[in-house]
Amino acid sequence: MRYWLMKTEPGEFSIDDLAARPNQIEGWDGVRNYQARNFMRDDMKVGDKVFLYHSNARPAGIVGSMEVAREAYPDITAFDPKNPHFDAKSDASAPRWLQVDVRLLERFDSMITLDQMRLEPVLEDMLLLRRGNRLSITPVTEDEWSHIISML
Repeated sequence: MRYWLMKTEPGEFSIDDLAARPNQIEGWDGVRNYQARNFMRDDMKVGDKVFLYHSNARPAGIVGSMEVAREAYPDITAFDPKNPHFDAKSDASAPRWLQVDVRLLERFDSMITLDQMRLEPVLEDMLLLRRGNRLSITPVTEDEWSHIISML
């Protein structure tokens, strides 16, 4: 099993939105970064654990945990000209963009903020905390996962 962090802007899709979905499962679509896509395509497996991170929020932070419920498959939003994630260069016969399904596991009672994580020496190498990192999906080590869970 692997561990991940997936960012979302709460105004676009929040933990509350995920909680309201049937079976609390949703396709994680709209990823338009090749490295993040490759994480989904090559490394994410059913049962992997995922932190749900609210970005572009005040404060920003981890609000819950999820698990991968379905491995990578074509992201059909890339083919819909009316969708904000449309990609005219994407071809349905050889999809460029993928998504995974995630299932809500736990909504945390309190957010673990970005500022709190920055104060933790154990997390100093966490990809999320590296300067210039803007990836919407990043791997998390088992030690980082355990430490963040211990912060709850």
